[in-house]
Amino acid sequence: MRAKSIRGNSPLEIKSALDQCVSDGFAPTLAIVFVSIKQDHTAICQILGEAGIAIFGASTNGEFIDEETSLGGVAILLLDMNPDHFAILFEEYPEKNYREKAGAVAKKALGRFPKPAFLISCSHTETDAESLLLGFEDVVGEKVNVYGGAAGDDYSFSDQFVFTNGWESKRGMVVLVLDEEKIMIRGRATCGWHAVGTVRTVTKSEANHVYTVDDIPVLDLTAKYGGIQNVTPDNKNLIFEIAGTFPLQLQREKGDPVMRPGLVIDWNDHSFYCSGMVPQGSKVRFSLPPDFDVVEKVIQGCEELKNTEMPEADAVIVFSCAGRQLSLGPMMRQEIEGLKNIWNVPMAGMFSNAELGRATGGNLEMHNLTNCCVAIKEC
Repeated sequence: MRAKSIRGNSPLEIKSALDQCVSDGFAPTLAIVFVSIKQDHTAICQILGEAGIAIFGASTNGEFIDEETSLGGVAILLLDMNPDHFAILFEEYPEKNYREKAGAVAKKALGRFPKPAFLISCSHTETDAESLLLGFEDVVGEKVNVYGGAAGDDYSFSDQFVFTNGWESKRGMVVLVLDEEKIMIRGRATCGWHAVGTVRTVTKSEANHVYTVDDIPVLDLTAKYGGIQNVTPDNKNLIFEIAGTFPLQLQREKGDPVMRPGLVIDWNDHSFYCSGMVPQGSKVRFSLPPDFDVVEKVIQGCEELKNTEMPEADAVIVFSCAGRQLSLGPMMRQEIEGLKNIWNVPMAGMFSNAELGRATGGNLEMHNLTNCCVAIKEC
């Protein structure tokens, strides 16, 4: 399978890049499209559709091909994958019946392939991505390969969407189904944030709403041990400071911990809403602010993936948390370059609102502040 990555800042630039790509006989059948909400994604879909290319698309908080990042542009990975080896499915969930809808997609996938694997993207900040993952597990089994990310909106947290040819949704999921007997797919979700301090107990929570940890309002505890100043509603950067430099790590009985940064503060009781479920009674630790070691861990994790499971790849797709870009700053480029150099094949990626994949040594999880790197190869 051949792959090429292109980028641009308008439909016209994408059309020009596509024309150049196919000038040597390359005939892509599938496009992984990461696009800013500022772009005319309908026009881009029309360009790709007229070329006979199936689309897996999501809006972003920034996008990149290889090591070139942008905010407000378009990044596309083009693949000439055999059309018999993949399918694009989609579903909406206005009733918030996430697990049921994901299960329905999984059943359709099993009707096409005996061993399906999935690349997914979902839209709307309310979406319970953990329930989506459980829906796939219910039908296909615990060992199912599912990777992906939640759509973004240039950090506005208000208007994400996913799309394919002739369809888009602000409260739905687009799913690339792969015949795993023909297409090998492997991924690694790595965070790299160091835990600090003692293990603490979540003493009151409901779903993703954390009220108290060790019977202390979670905002107060976070501010105290994180040395965070000006903890008032007037501090517009407070939530970014909490999420990007001192997030919670939810401890798991099996596998690595998963990140659960606070994203919305309730000033009435100094509680906050996290990015995913934090069950009452669960164990958490705080995190140290990131340094270069965070980048090294991501690269080392993918090097291990190459050495143990995926020695060769035709293309790489990356879902990296938008919070990583805010926290790592210039180091983000080093992380992307490091990933590119592992397999040295065409790559495209997006900065996402959440990352979906199997935790190292653990279960399928919805992650945050994490890099989910996915390698694919036609058998």
